[in-house]
Amino acid sequence: MSVHLVNPSDNSFGTAVITPRWLFVLAAATPESAGDPILVDESLEQIVPEAIMPGDIVGISVHTGNALRGYEVGRMARERGAWVIYGGIHATLFPEEALERGNAHAVVKGDGDLAWGKVVIDCLAGSPEKIYEGGRIEGDQFLAARWDLMPRDKYMWASVQTIRGCPKHCSFCSVWRTDGQKPRQRRFHKVIDEIVDLRRIGFRFIALADDNFYPVTLTDLRLAREQNNLAKLEELTAIRAERFQLMEELAKLPKDMVFFTQITMEAGEDGEYLDAMRKANIKGALVGVEAVTPEGLKTVFKDFNYSGDALAKQLQTFKQHGVHVLGSFIFGLPTDKPATFDATVEMALKAGVTFAQFVMMTPFPGTIDFGRWEKEQAKDPTLVGDVPITRYWLIPTEVRPKMFTPHPSMSSDEIRERTQKVWDRFYNWGAIWQRSACTPTLRARVAFVFLSKLYRQMYAGTGISTDSARRKKSKTWARWTAKQCRKLFQAKPMPQLQSPAWELAFASPLIRRPAFLENEQQREASTFVIIPKS
Repeated sequence: MSVHLVNPSDNSFGTAVITPRWLFVLAAATPESAGDPILVDESLEQIVPEAIMPGDIVGISVHTGNALRGYEVGRMARERGAWVIYGGIHATLFPEEALERGNAHAVVKGDGDLAWGKVVIDCLAGSPEKIYEGGRIEGDQFLAARWDLMPRDKYMWASVQTIRGCPKHCSFCSVWRTDGQKPRQRRFHKVIDEIVDLRRIGFRFIALADDNFYPVTLTDLRLAREQNNLAKLEELTAIRAERFQLMEELAKLPKDMVFFTQITMEAGEDGEYLDAMRKANIKGALVGVEAVTPEGLKTVFKDFNYSGDALAKQLQTFKQHGVHVLGSFIFGLPTDKPATFDATVEMALKAGVTFAQFVMMTPFPGTIDFGRWEKEQAKDPTLVGDVPITRYWLIPTEVRPKMFTPHPSMSSDEIRERTQKVWDRFYNWGAIWQRSACTPTLRARVAFVFLSKLYRQMYAGTGISTDSARRKKSKTWARWTAKQCRKLFQAKPMPQLQSPAWELAFASPLIRRPAFLENEQQREASTFVIIPKS
């Protein structure tokens, strides 16, 4: 009997940019009695059906984009006599769909760090439950990944998670509904220990795979003070202090390390925080810009962002503090006009955005946008074949529309073509070379150029284009580029690197109360803090 963990994908490039962290976390959650799991990342190579044997356990994590392929893998595995279990954000939202279309024996909803072990034990006993509630575990329960099972010659960047959840409520995002709005923060010493393990084996580029690395804004603190909400202020202050302590420890790691994360635009107002990121070698962050007009921002419930010249100035602030921005922009909002596309790319270039992604409006399950769209479609359903458009992820990719919601003034093809032109303009050779001047060495500059072209091919050439010949060419080009990029990101292992020797001390409200204190008053008065030994 073997346990297989599968990351499904229609596109295999042989090399991947960032490790799919969940694979290695669930590997750590797999009971020792089941042996080391077999990890299959189909963004590298697709699964070999003959590797699945009767009685094996196959865990498949699906998001909306890869659900159809995931169900195909599940049906194949069940036909070969394996136990089939689904998890991930899409299975959490649509457990019955995974049971029916994916031929699942069981579905894990929510976090799998703790639930997965129970699933495996139940399958070994021949009696899995249909639904497992993983819930939202606390930060001190997050598992470190089993990086010893990773093929080290396949990934450019490793990934470590420091926090789950996001306090915002953007209309297009499901994170705050599935992962919650309360930040669940992992202890910084566990993060550092895992990063040290990765640097030992040769990874110096690390993605801090967080929902929002900036969970407490200056506005949050100001409002708590104005409302005289002392309990909230203490909670927010503790979360912020933990962030700074993490960054202080990141700054002590080998200087060749590079980190990348995801934050909200409001961090641009917090120079102290951005300076701490720079000192911690957090060189860049994905920032959700979404729209460049006030009307567009209001549409997606993100009117806390700036627009126009104020937006350009705030984006430039990140760079002035040494943090490069991967700006994320959405096209196809009801307020968009043909002029919006040129205005957006002009803004991205003017603001000095280092990388950018331009996505077409997609109503993802679990979001406000999806719920609103689903209600509208219920009045007059649109079908593609026999599949309702509100279940677009079940439509085969070769006939799946690129946009699903009608626009008041532009056709889907017009939006797609204009979006493609924006990608082409932002990632033309001249623009990339000009932006690559931000790197310190010629080798780094070459890596920047290759990574820019790879990003362009993986996300625009294979995703937006409807022309099959162009998609095929893009995949071939992306596969070759990815192989060259990986060589540029390789680093010499540092097996001698050691984690700090942490010790416990009573001091801060950041750590769970020690269980041995006998009464509530003692527990309330005492807490742990973890500090590095000098």
